[in-house]
Amino acid sequence: MQGRVLILAGGGGHTGIAYALAQALHTKVSLTFFAPEGDSLSEDRLSKFGEVKFLVKPSGPKTPAHIFALGLARSFLDSMKLKIREFDVVVSTGSNFCLPPAIVAWMVGVSLVNIESLVRFTVPSRVARILKPFSTITALHWEEQTRLLDGVVVGPTLSKPLIKPWNGGYILVSGGTHGHKLLFDALSKTDIKNIVLQTGEVNPAQYLKKHPEWKVIAFTKEFHELLAGAELVVSHFGSTVLDAVVYGKPVVLVLNPELTRTVGIEDAEHLANKVNAVLVSEINVKTILESIDEARKRKIPALPNGAKNLANAIISICEGGRKVELTSYL
Repeated sequence: MQGRVLILAGGGGHTGIAYALAQALHTKVSLTFFAPEGDSLSEDRLSKFGEVKFLVKPSGPKTPAHIFALGLARSFLDSMKLKIREFDVVVSTGSNFCLPPAIVAWMVGVSLVNIESLVRFTVPSRVARILKPFSTITALHWEEQTRLLDGVVVGPTLSKPLIKPWNGGYILVSGGTHGHKLLFDALSKTDIKNIVLQTGEVNPAQYLKKHPEWKVIAFTKEFHELLAGAELVVSHFGSTVLDAVVYGKPVVLVLNPELTRTVGIEDAEHLANKVNAVLVSEINVKTILESIDEARKRKIPALPNGAKNLANAIISICEGGRKVELTSYL
């Protein structure tokens, strides 16, 4: 098997990007993954494609600056102990988790592929901007991102559906890794019966108690099965939005104002336009119910296969070193 590729999967939506890329690469190169310590979901998703190793993740959405600095230092030290020079390519999926091992890869002469966030339209992500000077390729999902960073547009990194979509008649509400309490509380005030709620780090107990007719879970290793059977999907930013499109599900996009370190309303508008989602601008019962009704009327767009395009670029690096033509794949 040609090529040895290390993919840095930062958890949550970043692992979603790693997973989509691994689907496109795993029969063509040898894959290894770094994931955050304790992230069993990332390990479970990625281990079918290659070995999963673990590093500390310096920062979460609400981590204080001094804790972040300590975590970053530890991650650099741990990264320098690992045999990163054995790989032909290291891929950063965008989280702060990726910074130390990505920079260490550059220091030891390994080609670095730097992936910008799927949801950045107005300003570049800090990680992608920092890694740009060290990168053989900066991969962009959308043409609009060329205004933010000099890179190659490969298209959105979409995973392949694992099972055939069907309509189970329920609304899938996804809070991602960190949850979306404002959204959950608004939905809890409605009389909707057919909800499958994934709460993430938000305690599911109160929703189970108030709505025994709902199916409520914190996390699941079989999330694709929930996606495949949903009538529609209500979600915050993240790979779930693109996964819903892959499974042919209309989307209601609800920005989480509690996650202040992520993107804002203008970026949300751009993403909603890309996937023809209904964007909720104010989280309350009325807007949520109206948005769900509107989403049912929306047509699901066809998007290019960015994961396949990026996989081809990575294979080109493995075969020819740093000589790869930086032209759009679209």
